[in-house]
Amino acid sequence: MTDGQETTGRKGGKEGGSGGTGLDFARPLATVDVVIFAVRADALQVLLVQRGAGAGEPFPHAFALPGGFVDIDRDRDLEACAVRKLKEKTGVASPYLEQLGSWGSATRDPRGWSATHAYFALMPAAAADPPLAADAQWFPVHGESVKPRLAFDHGEIVKAAVQRLRNKVEYTSLPAYLLPGEFTLPELQRVYEIVLDRPLEKSAFRTRMLSADLIEPVARMRRGPNRPAQLYRLKKAKAPVYFARTFNPPG
Repeated sequence: MTDGQETTGRKGGKEGGSGGTGLDFARPLATVDVVIFAVRADALQVLLVQRGAGAGEPFPHAFALPGGFVDIDRDRDLEACAVRKLKEKTGVASPYLEQLGSWGSATRDPRGWSATHAYFALMPAAAADPPLAADAQWFPVHGESVKPRLAFDHGEIVKAAVQRLRNKVEYTSLPAYLLPGEFTLPELQRVYEIVLDRPLEKSAFRTRMLSADLIEPVARMRRGPNRPAQLYRLKKAKAPVYFARTFNPPG
C-alpha cells in the first residue's frame, strides 16, 4: 500500500474537539513512505508498488514507494509505522532503517494538504528474494532515479534517498547491510562499487576495511572454482562504522 491506499485512525479535515482534545482545525493527511534498497543482479535496486485503481484513488496503476497512512492505534511513532510498512511489503525487518526527511504541501496529493515522512532501508539480496506482495516489484537505479514515473513526489524522494545513501557510503560501513551475515572482501568491495557507481582500488579498499575495526574473520572459507576465500562478518552489526576519511574520488 502507498499514500492513501489503506484506512487510518485519523483523517484530514476538521475535528471539533472530539475526545476532549479541544482541537478545531483542519489536519493534513499524514503518511510514511519507505525507500527500500537492495543489491540484486549486480545493481542497486529499489522496491516499488503499483497503485490500485479504486474510486477516488489518485495516480491509478502508477508505481510508488511502499507506505501509507499513520495508524494511530498501531504505530507508536513514525519509525514504528515505517517498520510496519517494510514488514508488510517484504516480510522481513531491515538491518538498517534511517529517517530521510519530510515532504509536504497542498499540491502533492490531489485529495488535500498532505505530509509524508520518508525513511530509507537496506536489506541483503537474500532477504529481498522471497515472494513479495502481489503489487510489489524491484527496479534498478539509473543515476539517481528509477525508470517508471512515480506517483506523488516519490521520484524526488527516491533521488534524495540515493544521494543520502551514496554520500554516507563515502565514510561509513552502510553497504555491509546489503550483504548476508558472512561475506568475502571482494563481495564487500563490489557492493561499495555498485552503490557508489564507480570502481575502487583493491589494495586501498582492503587496507581501509581491515584497519577500520569494522569486520572480523570467521572460522570458515568460501569454496569455489578458484582458491578458497576468507569469510568475514561485521564486528558491530547494530550500528554503522564511520571512517576517518572518505574514499578517494575517481581520477
